[in-house]
Amino acid sequence: MTYAPHFRAHAQNLLDFIDASPSPWHAVDTLVKRLEAEGFSRLDETERWSLTPSGRYFVVREGASLIAFSLGQAALPDAGLRLVGAHTDSPGLRLKPNAPHNADGLTRLGVEIYGGPILATFADRDLSLAGRVSLRHGGSHDTQLLRFEKPLLRLPNLAIHMNREVNEQGLKLNKQTELPLLLGLSADNPVSDFRRLIALRLGCTADDILGWEFNVYDTQPGCFWGADEAFIADSQLDNLASCHAALSALLSVKAPEASCLAAFFDHEEVGSTSAAGAGGSFVEDVIQRLCAAQGLDIEDQRRVLARSFFVSADMAHAWNPNFPAAYEPNHRVMVNDGPVIKVNANQRYTTGVDSAARFITCCERAQVPWQQYAHRTDLGCGSTIGPIIAARLGVMSVDVGSPMWAMHSLRESAGVLDQHHMTQALIQVFNS
Repeated sequence: MTYAPHFRAHAQNLLDFIDASPSPWHAVDTLVKRLEAEGFSRLDETERWSLTPSGRYFVVREGASLIAFSLGQAALPDAGLRLVGAHTDSPGLRLKPNAPHNADGLTRLGVEIYGGPILATFADRDLSLAGRVSLRHGGSHDTQLLRFEKPLLRLPNLAIHMNREVNEQGLKLNKQTELPLLLGLSADNPVSDFRRLIALRLGCTADDILGWEFNVYDTQPGCFWGADEAFIADSQLDNLASCHAALSALLSVKAPEASCLAAFFDHEEVGSTSAAGAGGSFVEDVIQRLCAAQGLDIEDQRRVLARSFFVSADMAHAWNPNFPAAYEPNHRVMVNDGPVIKVNANQRYTTGVDSAARFITCCERAQVPWQQYAHRTDLGCGSTIGPIIAARLGVMSVDVGSPMWAMHSLRESAGVLDQHHMTQALIQVFNS
């Protein structure tokens, strides 16, 4: 099968977005660059906001969360808000503060597990580090992004000769003793050597470094695969694919009737309870300031929320024919078959019949297919930012996502068509 060029181009744009974003801080930096290129103005939470009609703005909190919005033609109480939310973080490994240490002639880096990654997928990959470093700056400090592009680290597998049951029992790694990553040969002072490695890249002295936050990432870039190149593979499809779709949709909407807001949160993979997470005040603070800019009182602010619609965009579990017992038989969703509406009676997803109908209508207007997903009843169901934001704001909400394979693997896969399908559906959400 041959796909129209615009499908492949949009999928390639997604891969480029992910490959430029090896950490949540880099993801926000990528968002900022694309927003500024389209004329969005940056706001500072510490300053007073002066918003102009039909203005386009964004604000960043703690480096890894961002909210962007386009002010609509209609007054907020008359039209409400159209909101799409996603998250910038992905499960994986993070460096500990005093990570470097010697062990039997080698230097290793100690790591913590962030969220729920499939740990075995980190073995024998070309790994490196990306994140941010805090530096002395006069009497204060400054933060700079840093990415080591070339492979720097490795988690070598134990040979099968010493782990004879690995194919029957699976690769099991002790989280404390078997996850530290190999960096190099032993050093006299591994911590000092690591600080000098960072300083060399940043053009500063080791004494300037106050601290760091580093994400372990796979250096292999994204790619197309399959006989017809119908699929894509990359790290962090969960959930940078949803971030990319939300951003692409927001940038595509010109002069909307209702004000449109796209929120990109950190810390979803660890529960969202933080100042920058969906469980914090970020989205409420921004909405209150939008309302204040239009001189709305409490009564009108409640009217705004009552007329609003929120789409929580996170990835969905595509049908994997190798593991049929893992799926609800009547709710198999397929890659390249369009956005997935996720339903859970216990409110792990917020979708209700009304919000689902509203999203289905948007898909129909966009002329894209849609699917419905429910988890097996005898398996625990994951969740996302949907229930958190819906509860905080009291807005109509639906949980959706593009279908993918190997969620939380270091190397995930999805369909070429689905990124374009989701973007088109979200454009209709913003225009609804």
